[in-house]
Amino acid sequence: MTNEERFIHIFKTKIRREGADRLLDFLCSDNSDFFTAPASTQYHGAVPGGLLEHSLNVYDCLCDYLSRARVRDVYGLDYSEESIAIVALLHDLCKVNFYVESTRNVKENGVWVAKPYYTIDDQLPYGHGEKSVYIVSGYMRLTRDEAFAIRYHMGFSGDEDKRNVGNAFAKFPLAVALSFADTEAAYFLEENPKKK
Repeated sequence: MTNEERFIHIFKTKIRREGADRLLDFLCSDNSDFFTAPASTQYHGAVPGGLLEHSLNVYDCLCDYLSRARVRDVYGLDYSEESIAIVALLHDLCKVNFYVESTRNVKENGVWVAKPYYTIDDQLPYGHGEKSVYIVSGYMRLTRDEAFAIRYHMGFSGDEDKRNVGNAFAKFPLAVALSFADTEAAYFLEENPKKK
């Protein structure tokens, strides 16, 4: 099963909310580069299909984290399969139609060579997590837990006021879990082309 097939299978079997079918139609359309976009310009997943792979990795990491006995029994975290799929698979929709491929000249063995790279072309400058919430909400309603999880999935590494992040984490533990899963996927599972 390809990553695209796996994403569509998880989406269709786990997400049953009104409007979800329209969101999936958009993601699969020519108006979206979700399945071919990178996850970043130069860090994790800076390759074609990196965003798709990252979304699936976050899903796997979040499912694993939330299945742990300590997380369930001690922390009391218990979310539906639908909520888990929504926040993990859709947390980075802000990156759809966001990156464009360009070239730059690099000197190799004394000769200038055009090398491809990704750059940003933000046609909807609405932030990061909040932009993902905005995009998803255009198709289907999110629960408050889901909206805050997606909004604050960057955790303390984002640009927002750290007091707001801490407050959101305290009130919406799914945001903490999604942030952990996002970090685990980016730093432990995904290739950083700069390390090559």
